[in-house]
Amino acid sequence: MKRVIEVRHLVKHYTRRSFFVKEKPIRALDDVSFDIANREVFGVVGESGSGKTTLGLTTIRFIEPTQGKIFVDGVDYTSLKGKEFERFRKRFSVVFQNPSHALDPNWSVSRIVSEPLESVTQKEKEQMVFDALNEVGLPKSFAERRPHELSGGQKQRVAIARALINKPQFVVLDEPTSALDVSIQAQILNLLVDLQEKHNLTYMLISHDLNVVGKLSDRVAVMYLGKIVEIGDTIELFRSPLHPYTQALLSSLPGKKQFLEFSLVGDVPSAKDPPSGCRFHTRCPYATEICKREEPKMLAFGDTHSVACHNTHLVKQKAVQHPERIGGFERA
Repeated sequence: MKRVIEVRHLVKHYTRRSFFVKEKPIRALDDVSFDIANREVFGVVGESGSGKTTLGLTTIRFIEPTQGKIFVDGVDYTSLKGKEFERFRKRFSVVFQNPSHALDPNWSVSRIVSEPLESVTQKEKEQMVFDALNEVGLPKSFAERRPHELSGGQKQRVAIARALINKPQFVVLDEPTSALDVSIQAQILNLLVDLQEKHNLTYMLISHDLNVVGKLSDRVAVMYLGKIVEIGDTIELFRSPLHPYTQALLSSLPGKKQFLEFSLVGDVPSAKDPPSGCRFHTRCPYATEICKREEPKMLAFGDTHSVACHNTHLVKQKAVQHPERIGGFERA
C-alpha cells in the first residue's frame, strides 16, 4: 500500500527559558520513526505525558520538530518554507480534543467553519460552509449560531466541518470524543468513519480509549515517554502484545482477561530527565541490567509487528504459559 507519510528520527524538545535557571529541555519526542499508508487509520496510544499529541501535531508541522525528517508523498516536508510550505500544509488538518476550547465563542459557526478558506468569493464561501455543515449532519440554519448555542456533539461536528472544508488528505484526530457524553461518542466516531470512506482520508487517531482505537485503527503505535515501544497491525498487537507496557495497558480493558499478572504502578517519569536505557525499566517486572544501560532497538516480529524490548523472549514465554490471556479482542 502506498505510504503517505514517512517519519524518520523525529525529535521534539521544548526548552523553557529562564533568566535565573537553565532548565533541562522537555524531551517530548526522542528519535521516533514510522510510516502511515494511504487511507489508513493509524492509532496512537499511551498514558498522559507519553507524547501522543506532540507526535500528531509535529508530524503535520503544526508544531515544528527539533530534528528529524517528515516525507509526504516522497517530498521532504520538513524542508519546505514560505508559500510552498503554506500550500503543502493545506493537505493536513486536525480535530482537537475539546471543541469548547477549539471554537472561538465570539464567532458564528459560518465564520469558524470558513476560517481555513482562502481566495474564494463570498458566495462560494457561503455554499462551501453549507455543504460542510450538511456533511457533518447539521442544517444550514446553524451557520449563524454561536458556540454557546450548541451541544457538545454539535460543537465537535462544527470542528470536524472546519477541519475538512479545505479537503485535506491527512487528519490528526486528537482524542476526538473524550470530551463528549458516551451517548454522543459513537455518533461522532461513525461520522468520522463515513467521512473517511467518502473522501479517502488518512487518519492519525490519538486516544487513551483502547476500545476506540481497537475498533477503528488499522495499525497502532504504543508510546511511552516520547518513544514508540511497539507498533503493529491492530488485531495482532491487541491479541499478542510483545512489550510489557502494551500488555499492562491492555490488561486495563474492562471485561477483558488480563494479559499480565501485574498492573502499572507509579507515574510516568519526568520527560526532563527520563531514565537511562529503556525508559520503561523503572516500572517493568522483567527489567534486567541491560535494560538500565542500553536503549532497546526496534526489532521486527513478522511483517507487521515491531517492538523495542530487550526481554521480549520473557514476555512471549509468559504469553505461552497463559494462552487464554491472548485473543480477547475482536474487531468490530
